[in-house]
Amino acid sequence: MIGRKREIEKLIDAYNSDDAEFVGVYGRRRVGKTYLVGQTFAGKFVFQHSGLSPLDEERESDEIDTHEESAMEKQLRHFHISLLREGEKERKPPKSWEEAFYRLDRLIAKKKALKGKKKVVFIDELPWMDTPRSGFMSALEGFWNTWGCFQDDLLFIVAGSATSWMTNKLINNHGGLYGRLTREIRLSPLSLGECKEFFASKGISISDYDTAQAYMIFGGIPFYLQDMKRGQSLPQYIDECFFAKNARFRREYTRLFGSVFSNPDTMKAIVRALSQKRMGMTREEIEKTTGIKAGGTLTKQLDSLVDSDFVIEYYPFGMGKRESYYRLSDPFCWFFLRFVDGQESLSTDFWKENLENQSVVTWRGLAFENLCFLHVKQIKTALGVASIRSEESSYIAMDPSGKPLGQIDLIISRADNIVDICEAKFYSDSVLVDSAMERKTVRNAILVQKLIPKKAITHKVLLTTFGVSEGEYMWTFDNVITLDDLMRI
Repeated sequence: MIGRKREIEKLIDAYNSDDAEFVGVYGRRRVGKTYLVGQTFAGKFVFQHSGLSPLDEERESDEIDTHEESAMEKQLRHFHISLLREGEKERKPPKSWEEAFYRLDRLIAKKKALKGKKKVVFIDELPWMDTPRSGFMSALEGFWNTWGCFQDDLLFIVAGSATSWMTNKLINNHGGLYGRLTREIRLSPLSLGECKEFFASKGISISDYDTAQAYMIFGGIPFYLQDMKRGQSLPQYIDECFFAKNARFRREYTRLFGSVFSNPDTMKAIVRALSQKRMGMTREEIEKTTGIKAGGTLTKQLDSLVDSDFVIEYYPFGMGKRESYYRLSDPFCWFFLRFVDGQESLSTDFWKENLENQSVVTWRGLAFENLCFLHVKQIKTALGVASIRSEESSYIAMDPSGKPLGQIDLIISRADNIVDICEAKFYSDSVLVDSAMERKTVRNAILVQKLIPKKAITHKVLLTTFGVSEGEYMWTFDNVITLDDLMRI
């Protein structure tokens, strides 16, 4: 398994502990939660189950006009099938979640764990099982508080892609499950370096340049990368995924939101608005663009997008803590909205045919900025300041009339009185720093210097692919960070 060392250690520690363990695993859809748990405990499960997707339920109800089971009844019937699969003899599905969990604990009690080890129970996509007015959370609470927590040989693992549900209803539960979760694992996308390892593990020959482009489209989501074949180029794979007839990811964007959020259309409206502004938006700007009223509801929606790794919240440099900005950070969403969404008549070879098109070249530059924003840890490591506290943001300087004076892709404001002004350049070769780039960089440094304490100073940092070419202005930047640095794990 590529990466995930700390997450695996947490799971193994839970497995080897002397107490009952209730572990919550959460993270963006397709990030690899099921694979992580399945690979770590292969052959050790006494019970496994996964909730039914609400998208599949909606499609079935649209296709059939006759009376259908309720969402709760479908989930209970599906749970019953899992009970039967693991050896239960009762032939009738449970009529309530309270009964279902009682039958689960009776089944677990009859199972034998490996000698000296725990019985591993895994319920995947737990949020999908919590249908309206089903009493699911009360039943889960009863299962754990009256039985599960007293079973020292039990490792109870639940996972969910609806990150806000996992956070609000389980991890930060204020009711009977308050403080009951013994361990939590937030699974984040793979880093750029881990994606490089992922391709290598599949025997795929791909350059660092194209690995970065793959990340700029698919993010660090293993599910989106796993079907690339040996001998296939990245442009071929992109066309296959997005532009070919019946392309595999043409419907992924809709499914992604529909399976994670109860209000997918609203969430997609917010993401679409954010995709139009590289620096992000304030709550007020989001309200004006989408028509969604600012207030508690919008705050919860934005928090859900942040929790699900679609959006980053930050405070723009030079504006203090007055108002935060929200910036779309998910590469897949950004790419899909820019090139795929609403485009019904594109060539099946669109990407291969437009590699040098200006819209694609422009996208590469902006997408690389986002990649860098997602790899501040690696940037700080390359600068030798990994352990120093810092705040990251973007910055646009305006004159009194609102005219832009300068824009900075990434600013790292460090506790050691250094403010790194980072310029991101995605080139197919080394960068030749010319007089125009030198003037722009110096001008930005002067603008920032005016806003920071007298005890602090700016450092100019170039984030690029293959370094700097020799030339008159090659020493403009104090530090140059390359793909080699960004790929460190």
